[in-house]
Amino acid sequence: MRRGGRRTPSTSKPDKLKTSRWHVLKRLWGYLYRYKWLLLLATVLMVTSNLFSLVGPYLSGLAIDSIQPGPGNVLFNQVFFYVGLMIAFFVLSSVLEYTMQRIMIRLTQKTVHRMRKDVFNRMSELPVGYFDQHQIGDIISRVTYDIDTINQSLSNDFIQVLTSAITIIVSLTMMILISPLLTLVFLVTIPASVFLTRYMVSRFRPLFRKRSEKLGELNGYVEEMISGQQTIKAYNQEENMINRFDEKNEEAVNAYFNADYYGSMVGPSINFINNLSLSLVSVVGALLFLMNMLTLGAVSSFVLYSRRFSGPINELANIISELQSAFAAAERVFLLMDEPAEAADIPGAHVYTDVKGNVSMNEVSFGYTPDKMTIHDLDFEAPEGNVIAIVGPTGAGKTTLVNLLMRFYDPNDGDIELDGLDTTRATRESLRLSYAMVLQDTWLFSGTIYDNLAYGKENVSMTEVEEAAKAAQIHNFIMSLPKGYETVIDEEGLNISQGQKQLLTIARAMILDANLLILDEATSNVDTQTEMKIQEAMKRLMKDKTSFVIAHRLSTIRNADSILVVNDGRIVEQGNHDELMEEGGMYSELYYSQFENYA
Repeated sequence: MRRGGRRTPSTSKPDKLKTSRWHVLKRLWGYLYRYKWLLLLATVLMVTSNLFSLVGPYLSGLAIDSIQPGPGNVLFNQVFFYVGLMIAFFVLSSVLEYTMQRIMIRLTQKTVHRMRKDVFNRMSELPVGYFDQHQIGDIISRVTYDIDTINQSLSNDFIQVLTSAITIIVSLTMMILISPLLTLVFLVTIPASVFLTRYMVSRFRPLFRKRSEKLGELNGYVEEMISGQQTIKAYNQEENMINRFDEKNEEAVNAYFNADYYGSMVGPSINFINNLSLSLVSVVGALLFLMNMLTLGAVSSFVLYSRRFSGPINELANIISELQSAFAAAERVFLLMDEPAEAADIPGAHVYTDVKGNVSMNEVSFGYTPDKMTIHDLDFEAPEGNVIAIVGPTGAGKTTLVNLLMRFYDPNDGDIELDGLDTTRATRESLRLSYAMVLQDTWLFSGTIYDNLAYGKENVSMTEVEEAAKAAQIHNFIMSLPKGYETVIDEEGLNISQGQKQLLTIARAMILDANLLILDEATSNVDTQTEMKIQEAMKRLMKDKTSFVIAHRLSTIRNADSILVVNDGRIVEQGNHDELMEEGGMYSELYYSQFENYA
């Protein structure tokens, strides 16, 4: 009887509608609002600085009107007074702007720091399946390049937009006060600027989104090639690698070119319209002066204000490409943040404390995608303290079994029980803490050897670490290093060999108090003699622990209590070494083929 209900893994994606321009702006504003007092102070300084700066054209007009036609009519005192005021206002404006820029730099640093922290925290909550389906380089690109792009936009473009808005409003107000008629002439060309800008933005935005995507793909490819240099050189694939890189690089460059090329058209187009507007204002202003409807100073002030009005529009047009790039980057970052987290534990989930180690799978079926099942109706029992070996050809589903045991994935059908309890009814944290795991792909972080060995357990004494290292046959090597257990290894462990890295991860697993152990090709990177020593040490350390061992070297699992032979996601044979050899099935064929190869 089937004991579990249908549990299809979630394949839902974040709602694409949530990456609209207004949604992105709203979320960016949410980050800025966390530091609202800094933002308020920067805004006040920005407004004040712009107001002081915008007094200049008005004072300029007054200074010009102080110069009257005819000899002796120049009022030098008034001219110098207005010029002095202009200088004072400009100096104050510059000081306030400098202070505002310093505050904005601090504000954007805090904002980006918080955003990067949120992204990283979200990554820690994502299921393993997300990282199986996405390139690591693309994820890194989102955390680094995309957030840096947002940072540049917040520190430069954001304040520029606010500054431009204040400048446009004040300049327009002053132009209306000076001459409503000239203002109407000037505003004739504004609708053309607005419609042209909106049209170009709608056409160019997808180009900037594609630019970020192509850069992420390029980063992913570079990351893969760097990590696989030894294999590339061993197979003499440097030329093919370079050719593929050229293709990826060309796609990224073309995406950059298209985005920047078409984005650069906005500024000159808007600038042409604004220059046309200025020409009209100059002609009409001259006529009004000749008709004594405006003074020369008023015409001069109006022209200066019209330039102040047009300047921000030109600047806005020029930074549209940067804003589009920032929006595209923000979309990618927020899509990562919106990825579904690993499913929460059920209410009142059981917490494993004193685990005995009885494991069973009951008619378990699973597929990484709903239309392609990897595991089919799997049944087995692993009694407390037994060693269960899992063997089979590549792609048979061995590693998938480990993923299911650790609840990196949940089965589509059937149950997995630990100590008689369906593991989906327990907390993931307590379940995973019940296992110690050693994988074929070793992972060490930048830190001392002691820190790496004590990584999975708190308050570990040096004696415990040394005992585990001795059992893993790595103690003598550690003591040969200049600082022993305090020797610092880099992030990838590049100053020690692959085999030594493997031994360190084995020692790390030995330190844990877990009653279950998973070894996924754990000895694949050590020599045969060292492997035999490790097997003896682990046999003592695994006493009374339920252990799952995935191995290609069948000679290493001869003493296993039970051997599961997996093929095409099914257990085709099950028993101990002697029983399976007597059957003369797949296991015996695999064993004899390896024996012949080694012979």
